[in-house]
Amino acid sequence: MKNNVFYSIIVVCLNAGDRLAKTVESILAQKYENYEIVIKDGGSKDGSVQKIKDKYENEDMYKHIKIYEQKDSSIYDAMNQAVRLANGDYCIFLNAGDDFYDETVLGRIADGIKNESYPDIVYGNLYHKALDTVIYSSPEINDFACYRNVPCHQTCFYKRNMFDERGYNPEYNVRADYEHFLWCYFAKKARIVYIPEIVSSYEGGGYSETKENLKLSARQHREIVVKYMGKRKADKYRMIMLLTLAPLRSFMANNKHMSGIYNSFKTLIYKLKNKKG
Repeated sequence: MKNNVFYSIIVVCLNAGDRLAKTVESILAQKYENYEIVIKDGGSKDGSVQKIKDKYENEDMYKHIKIYEQKDSSIYDAMNQAVRLANGDYCIFLNAGDDFYDETVLGRIADGIKNESYPDIVYGNLYHKALDTVIYSSPEINDFACYRNVPCHQTCFYKRNMFDERGYNPEYNVRADYEHFLWCYFAKKARIVYIPEIVSSYEGGGYSETKENLKLSARQHREIVVKYMGKRKADKYRMIMLLTLAPLRSFMANNKHMSGIYNSFKTLIYKLKNKKG
């Protein structure tokens, strides 16, 4: 373990404004203290990084903060740079504007990691601020779960060595985190464990959620699943999704008035499946 740091909490940003300060404040509020905050800034001109320095550099908690200011070509290039600068055993990526769900998240997840004998990846659930609902992750990662979607990076804690061989592939400029998760699962045979905790609060409206990038995301999803599963299995899962009304379910999941009901129903299904297992 490098420098005895358990977590590296990575925040990549560019002109993030007050959203960066909000995220840093959330991290510093954690009761569990064995972590570092790796802020990788791509050259902000809005003073957001300087505000962090001015606010905390004379405080004892500044020992947790590592700021690196260097150019990058994309959000995933920035994440790759940040991982190389990280010292923790486990890495998690928060976007500026996101925060941990409460002040004890890191401690509870650390306990879960130790109880599960230090898996390669652990993940939990997400609170979506814009929808005012908890999005529960599938408690089991299998081929079909990987096809449907994987836990978002704000809920995933990766062992640092999951990035030693390769990081995010910037060619997938919208889906690189998804592609890397599938690489960990299919190529590296990573041991991935679900911990039933709400990890973070997501503000919504991220980079991949613009209208243009949603279309690009769908194309990249198809390319990635064929790459790791083969065309026949990818076509099979696509048909299952269509027959089970996936477009309608996606609409419900992303509708503020319907998402709570939908996610409650989805959680019930997961619980029933676990009981059968």
